[in-house]
Amino acid sequence: MNDELLQVLRRPPQERADAARNRTRVLEAASRLFTDGGVAALTVDAVAREAGVGKGTVFRRFGDKSGLVSALLDQRERELQEAIVFGGPPLGPGAPARERALAFFDAYLTYLADHLDLVRLSETAAPGARFRVGAYVFWHRHLAILCAGRPDPDHLAHALLGAVAADLNAELLAQGIDWGRIRAGVATVVDALVTP
Repeated sequence: MNDELLQVLRRPPQERADAARNRTRVLEAASRLFTDGGVAALTVDAVAREAGVGKGTVFRRFGDKSGLVSALLDQRERELQEAIVFGGPPLGPGAPARERALAFFDAYLTYLADHLDLVRLSETAAPGARFRVGAYVFWHRHLAILCAGRPDPDHLAHALLGAVAADLNAELLAQGIDWGRIRAGVATVVDALVTP
């Protein structure tokens, strides 16, 4: 299983030293702006100004606001991916599929709660954006492997990930459903779809 996930595991690209410095400056500026003003403060103009780089530098490196947000989320996502591949059980290898899936969703929901606005923006910036993000591809592959004993594990993995979509969970929170109920609901879905 680790071999399949290693193929999907995202590694930061090699880059020139000046490009790496600019990337760091832009991400630090974006992080400060988000901390101070939320998602609304993350405009390409504001980030470029705060980072002391040209607007073109931000566009070339990140494309648009959703690319910038994805880059902000990248480090935390990579940490979770590496824990899945290299960490100890139950999140890492060595535990039964159901336990691994429950550990993944517990960790993912913590990540989602901490970064809900950013994840929501990255998932909804354009139609289908959620499914093109490298992290989604990794999460999907991981869950499809865990669902291997069930019919159509690829579809089941998508169904499981549907339960943690940022837009859905933002709406549930707005309706007064707290993270405890969300976690319990996701655990119920995992119990129904992942082979023990």
